[in-house]
Amino acid sequence: MDKDQANEQTQGTGRRALLGAAVLGAGGAVLGLPGAARAAGPRAAAHGGRGVKSLPKPTIIGHRGSSGYRPEHTFGSYNLALDLGADVVEAGDLVPTRDGHLVCRHEPEIGGTTDVASHPEFAGRRTTKVLDGVPTTGWFTEDFTLAELKTLRAVERIPANRPHNTLYNGRWEIPTFEEVLKWQDEQTRKRGRQVWIYPETKHPTYFRKLGLGLEERVAKLLRKYGKDERNSPVILQSFEPSSIQKLNQLVDNPLVVLLSTADSRPYDFVEAGDPRTVADLITPKGLREMAGYAQGIGPTLDLVIPKNADGTLAEPTTLVADAHKVGLILHPYTMRNENPFLPAEYRKGTAPDAYGDVFGAFRTYFATGIDGVFTDNADTGVLARADFLAG
Repeated sequence: MDKDQANEQTQGTGRRALLGAAVLGAGGAVLGLPGAARAAGPRAAAHGGRGVKSLPKPTIIGHRGSSGYRPEHTFGSYNLALDLGADVVEAGDLVPTRDGHLVCRHEPEIGGTTDVASHPEFAGRRTTKVLDGVPTTGWFTEDFTLAELKTLRAVERIPANRPHNTLYNGRWEIPTFEEVLKWQDEQTRKRGRQVWIYPETKHPTYFRKLGLGLEERVAKLLRKYGKDERNSPVILQSFEPSSIQKLNQLVDNPLVVLLSTADSRPYDFVEAGDPRTVADLITPKGLREMAGYAQGIGPTLDLVIPKNADGTLAEPTTLVADAHKVGLILHPYTMRNENPFLPAEYRKGTAPDAYGDVFGAFRTYFATGIDGVFTDNADTGVLARADFLAG
């Protein structure tokens, strides 16, 4: 998801530098799904009965896997997230290849997350494009075939904050969404518990204009693997409400609208000339509207507890209570252990790769009543949850 925090805004491209998020837990079930709320079929029962209601609360969601410890969106990162206790793995920020396959990358621009720059055969692919209104220079997945992308290897995206992760540069290839769906089944069998994933459609308006629509491709694969039901262990998310509305017509999976900063506009709104901002979407009226086609929202942590001018936390907003009132679940993004990503009062020193008092920060956010959270460090989140539930 995107609009990572402060110093990540200079890394790479895109409207959001992080992972928005919201899996559904608690009473999230399926609220009014206009036109698409077909009864759960027999396949749903095979995927764990109560669906999102079966997830622990607060739910710990592994952000791009275990990206605090391994290069993001790799099977190394995904497997470690499960090892560390994540309830759900965000296996898949989905972007297309030139030949129409879906692959897992944080952004379509892959210069910062792969070794493409060291491949002389692809030097000529470097170009500048306008991505959601922002001129962006680099290499883009839609200019590569899947076979070409498979020759690349993943690298750490924010080495200044995570120098230890660079040890694993070059070890893993780029996974496809289809490979993730197979991996999910394999890990479910291996671990003896249902593995959940949380894919996101990235820049869907941009790709639709290129003739590479994401939603139909996602739905086709989910149907192929019998994971398109309301209780299927796959939660779908997007920063563009129209993408979630489109998915609502194609599949019965739980759906989540990601929300960036209050003054931002979803890019599909920009393209459609809709003047509303995220601030409009989180009003009682906006939340009721989203509850008509989604089961959850994934706001930035700042929409739950804003920050003062000095970077410390201010008073919580009413967003949690307002969303719960219309039946929406909230799983904000993103908790990270390193100082630069924490509220000022929870930092320890100034080193960009040093850990702060992240347990204190988790406790403060959990106390607002959120239903879960995205974190780069699932083990930290699991321990923080145990502390919180123990009182």
